[in-house]
Amino acid sequence: MTAPTLDVDPWTVREPRVDPATLPVAESLFALSNGFLGVRGTLDEVEPCGMRGTFLSGVFETHPLSYPEGGFGHPEEGQALLTVADGTPLRLLVDGVPLDVREAPPQEHERTLDLRAGTLDRRVRWRAPSGRSVELTSRRLVSLAERSVLAVRYEVRVLDGPAHVVVRSELAAGAVVPTGVDNDDPRVADALDGAFEPHAQIGSETGGALVERTRRSGITVAAAVAHRVEGGRTRTDVDEQHVVTTVAADLQPGETLTIVKVVGYGWSRDAGSDSVLGQAAAAVDSALDLGWEGLLDRQRAALDEVWATGDVEVDGDPELQQALRYSVFQLVCSAACISGAAVGAKGLTGVGYSGHTFWDVEGFVLPALTLLRPDAAARLLRWRASTLDAARDRARTLGRSGAAFAWRTIDGRETSAYWPASSAAVHVSADVARAFWLYENVTGADLDSVRGLEVLVQTARMWASLGHEDVAGAWHLFGVTGPDEYTGVVNDNVFTNLMARANLRRAAEACRRHEARAAELGVDHTETAAWRAAADAVCVPWDESLGVHPMNDDFTAFAEWPFEEERDRYPVQEHHHYDEFYRRQVLKQADLVQALWWCREEFTPEQVARDVEYYEARTVRDSSLSAAVQAVVCAQAQHPDLALRYLREAALVDLRDLQQGTAKGLHMASVAGAWLALVAGLGGMREDADELELAPLLPSRLSRTAFSVTWRGRLLRVETTREGTTVTVLRGEGPVTVVVDGARLSVAPGAPGCAPLRAPTPLLGEPRQPAGREPCA
Repeated sequence: MTAPTLDVDPWTVREPRVDPATLPVAESLFALSNGFLGVRGTLDEVEPCGMRGTFLSGVFETHPLSYPEGGFGHPEEGQALLTVADGTPLRLLVDGVPLDVREAPPQEHERTLDLRAGTLDRRVRWRAPSGRSVELTSRRLVSLAERSVLAVRYEVRVLDGPAHVVVRSELAAGAVVPTGVDNDDPRVADALDGAFEPHAQIGSETGGALVERTRRSGITVAAAVAHRVEGGRTRTDVDEQHVVTTVAADLQPGETLTIVKVVGYGWSRDAGSDSVLGQAAAAVDSALDLGWEGLLDRQRAALDEVWATGDVEVDGDPELQQALRYSVFQLVCSAACISGAAVGAKGLTGVGYSGHTFWDVEGFVLPALTLLRPDAAARLLRWRASTLDAARDRARTLGRSGAAFAWRTIDGRETSAYWPASSAAVHVSADVARAFWLYENVTGADLDSVRGLEVLVQTARMWASLGHEDVAGAWHLFGVTGPDEYTGVVNDNVFTNLMARANLRRAAEACRRHEARAAELGVDHTETAAWRAAADAVCVPWDESLGVHPMNDDFTAFAEWPFEEERDRYPVQEHHHYDEFYRRQVLKQADLVQALWWCREEFTPEQVARDVEYYEARTVRDSSLSAAVQAVVCAQAQHPDLALRYLREAALVDLRDLQQGTAKGLHMASVAGAWLALVAGLGGMREDADELELAPLLPSRLSRTAFSVTWRGRLLRVETTREGTTVTVLRGEGPVTVVVDGARLSVAPGAPGCAPLRAPTPLLGEPRQPAGREPCA
């Protein structure tokens, strides 16, 4: 897929000339979301487009899952994110001819995402076949203050000669659009193509409303629309799937038709149609009461706070500067107003992965939000805790105790039955537990405020029931898949084993600190002692001859992959069968290397150096998750220039469409990973100890970095230059100790702390990557 050509600017993402061939990717890049409501960046007139899409978090439909043969425990239903009624269409006709950029290319056509205003702006200058020239400007926002509101200001100005202008504004339901489900089973098409059943259609002078209900999942959705018009005449027509408000005007040169369109949404599993319609109508009324300028002001105020608490700066790389701010914008917006739902792998920017959430949300998105927007992180954690019943059911199905969290899901129930790279990837439960533990450590909040103790206890019980103690007393996990999906169903994956160890120890320690609550959960000293004993006995494979950790038992004995011969055949999975690469030393993404970051206390600096060298040569990064991890660990191994190259790849994965998957939505884990690659990579930040730790490095290309994190109720600003690192308390009371390069540094409001910048001290030379798979940014 072709990525659009974008201007480099620190605060905007601007497409100076809209190219219809790049629209599928551009629609994802210019998507607007607040975590509750998401809208793809389609053109106002919709066509041409790659895929229309307006989404509400938690609104999905189920569909049958088909199998060639039955099997115990296979999930019976899949889930797919649905597009709801689309309120973006505004179709322009000038002297009876519609604007279509394919048939009559505009003289000027540009779009800009403003990262400070939170708006998508468009400007078109077009000469109609009648000879009349018009200038169209539109500004679209998904409100970060009014969570149910999409608003558009649409203005048409005639430049020369009189013109008859008509704008057809639509609220359109019932569009058959992709759901991300690739299945030829006619039952699936029957379930998803007709997912909504119309319930009510209402018209008014300035708009109307549509109410629908999903046929299988039983979710009622309402969308309401209203218009304020200056300079034109209006008429509204309603049918079962459309509310169409037509605005007409006869304009003289220099005259303008202005339309402000407000769309409000509501949904519920339990409430009736009238109640949900009332939610949507109230959202519209609230937005109209604020007015367009009021909506803009509140949007700007919300983003002012985002940038005051989470801005990132890099001097020496303007493209990276833009990409990092774009990442922060999309990351924060993905969860700003979320409630009772998860962030999907693509957020609300597309239907990739059918809208499912995976382990990478707890692994990357949640830790980043915990440091940037802890309130949003808490809501996401409460959603995950709300799925404990489904996780316990899944554990029972798998013959385990405790809770086994779903590999892929929308509502918490498992929707994947592909064993090698889903249910066998049991590390998901430890990843979830880690997110809860990090939240408590970073914020200092009560673990039980997000039901975290219950999650830690139930996941520890799952590990205790899954692990096996051999006759020598070593504790093993057999038949599992780690993060790398090119190495499936193995024994003693180091990442999984160490994450299980951490989960068991953290659960035992949390129960010690919350003894009364633990007792309510049925935990006693005998059980926690068993968890600690299992953790102490975890098997960690080691290859003495090579001096590295095999990422799983016998991995270093696997046949090598012919990287030089295969340099032009990536992704590997699109050119080779799993049976071939499962038996080889080729990695889709960081696995053992990810353990070097998340389980850092388990490795010496010498082991980090050797392991990085070994796995860099075998990791092909066919997953967008990998670059961020490699950026962090290459910095940890004291290779800042290589870390920067990986950081750039993570940050540019969507802006350049490096993985050729952006058309289906942004890669949210890489969006969060880019920020982590800067903060935990070049910043050397670690939030997993009693005190916040920093180990800053500056690559040769950069002269300064700066970022902010919220730690234990204090907003800290970390700035690194060639002269050193300065830590400043921007908000919060009282002093705090930060560990910089192993030395404790006390900082307080009005009293920043400074530490000299140390030079990199790598134990080995910069590692090499497989042929043709060097960082591409």
